[in-house]
Amino acid sequence: MKTDQKLNMTMLCDFYELTMGNGYLKAGFQDRITYFDVYFRSVPDGGGYAIAAGLDQLIDYIEDLHFDQQDIDYLRGRGIFCEEFLDYLASFHFSGDIYAVPEGTPVFPKEPMVVVRAPAIEAQLLETFALLTVNHQSLIATKANRIVRAAKGHAVMEFGSRRAQGSAAAIDGARAAYIAGCCGTACTISDQLYGTPALGTMAHAWVQMFDTEYDAFATKYYPQNAVLLVDTYNTLKSGIPNAIKAFNDILKPLGIKKCGIRLDSGDIAYLSRKARKMLDEAGWTECTITVSNSLDEYLIQDLWMQDAKIDAFGVGERLITAKSEPVFGPGYKLVAVEDKDGNIVPKIKISENVGKITTPHFKKLYRFYGRDTGKAIADYLTVYDETVDDSQNLEIFDPDATWKRKEVYHFEARELLVPIYQKGKLVYKRPGIEEIKKYCTEQVDTLWDEVKRFDNPHNYYVDLSQKLYDIKTELLNEKNERYEKN
Repeated sequence: MKTDQKLNMTMLCDFYELTMGNGYLKAGFQDRITYFDVYFRSVPDGGGYAIAAGLDQLIDYIEDLHFDQQDIDYLRGRGIFCEEFLDYLASFHFSGDIYAVPEGTPVFPKEPMVVVRAPAIEAQLLETFALLTVNHQSLIATKANRIVRAAKGHAVMEFGSRRAQGSAAAIDGARAAYIAGCCGTACTISDQLYGTPALGTMAHAWVQMFDTEYDAFATKYYPQNAVLLVDTYNTLKSGIPNAIKAFNDILKPLGIKKCGIRLDSGDIAYLSRKARKMLDEAGWTECTITVSNSLDEYLIQDLWMQDAKIDAFGVGERLITAKSEPVFGPGYKLVAVEDKDGNIVPKIKISENVGKITTPHFKKLYRFYGRDTGKAIADYLTVYDETVDDSQNLEIFDPDATWKRKEVYHFEARELLVPIYQKGKLVYKRPGIEEIKKYCTEQVDTLWDEVKRFDNPHNYYVDLSQKLYDIKTELLNEKNERYEKN
C-alpha cells in the first residue's frame, strides 16, 4: 500500500459497481428505488441449514460509507467517470432501507437474509461488502455449529487464526464461531474487539525451552489454570507422568484440583483413554483432557464411537477455513424496482441453471412454529403486502418438488426479516455478542433433529405464497414467450 494512502473500506467494491453507478446516473436512474436480496443457494457440506452471521460488520460498513478526496482523485485518474458522478460520490451517503434476519438465525437456501431497498447507485455499491461479510461469517458459523453439535455438549475452542486466509478472516471468523456455539477463541484481537473469550494452553516451544519436560510443567506462573501439553516427546512414557508429578508437586500443596492436559498428536482416541486411566489412578479425577489436531465434526463423531475420553476440543484449520466446503455461494440480485408512481415492479433473473432463477419482488419471510412443540415447521415467503393468518390451516409445497404437499396447522407465524435501516438511519438495536450466541442456541433448538443430521438431513420446507408463486410463474412465462418470439 502506498505510504500516504488511507484505507477506506467504501472502496472495497467491485469496479463494475462504480462503472454501473456512473451509467445509472447518465441514464437518469440514480434516484430510482431498487430492491436487492442477499441469499444463498445451497447449505455447505450438504447440511440441513445454515447460520446467518455478519450483519454487525455490514452495519459498521454502512455507518462509515463515504468517499474521501483521495478516492475521488483515484477515480478521476481512471479517465472513465464523468464529473457529475464524481460530485455525486463526494457527497455520498446511504439513504435507503435495509431488512435482515438477526444474526444467529438458522436460514435456508433461496430465502432473503438481507433485503436492501435504496436508490440504484446506493444499492449497487453495497453488493460486494454485503456478500463478503454475510458469506464469510455465515459460512464459518455454519461450520462451527456442526462441530459444536458433534462435540455433544463438550466445549469447543476455535484455534484457527494462524490457518485463516488473512487477518480479517481470522478476526471475524472467530466471532462467527463464537456466535455458533464455540466457548472461545485463540484470537486475542477478536476478544478485544468483540468480546469472544480468548483462551489457550501452551505451545510445544514452551516445553522445548526448558531443560526437562518436568521443569516446563512445574512452573508456578498459572497454577489456577494449568493445562499442560503432554505430547512434545512421548505422551504415555513421559508427558502424562511428568504432568501428574507436576500436579502433585505444585497444585496439590495449594489445594488446587482444577487442571488439565492437552493431546495434539497421535491416536487421540487411544491416548485419551490411557490418559484418563492414568490420571484417575493418580487421584486427578477432575483433570480435564483437551484434544486438538485437524479435527472436524466427522472426526469428533469417530472419536466418540471409539469411546474417547475427552472434555474439550480445540479446532483450527478445518473450522476457520470451512475446509470441506469453503464457499457459501451467496447471491445479491435485483428483485424489484419502483416506477415513477411508487408502484413496486417485480424483476426476475432467469438461467438455464434452475438453481440460479431468482424469486422476484419485495418479500416478507415468515417462520412457522408449532404451538404445541415450539419447533420450526416451515418457512414461508410472501409478497410484502401479504399477511399470514396463523389461526387457519395452511397447505404448503416443497418448492423443489411441488407435488409434495404439507398441511400446517396449530402454528404461530413469526416474521424473520426485521428493520435495520429506515431512510438511511440505523433503527436496529444491535445486540451484544452473548445475546446473539444465546439466540442462536435457542433457534437451533427449535429445529427438529431430522433437519440437524449431518448426512441426508430432512428437507426443510421453504414455500412461496400462492400470490408470490403466481407472480414468479407469470414472469417466467412472459420472459420465455418473449425470447421464443425472437
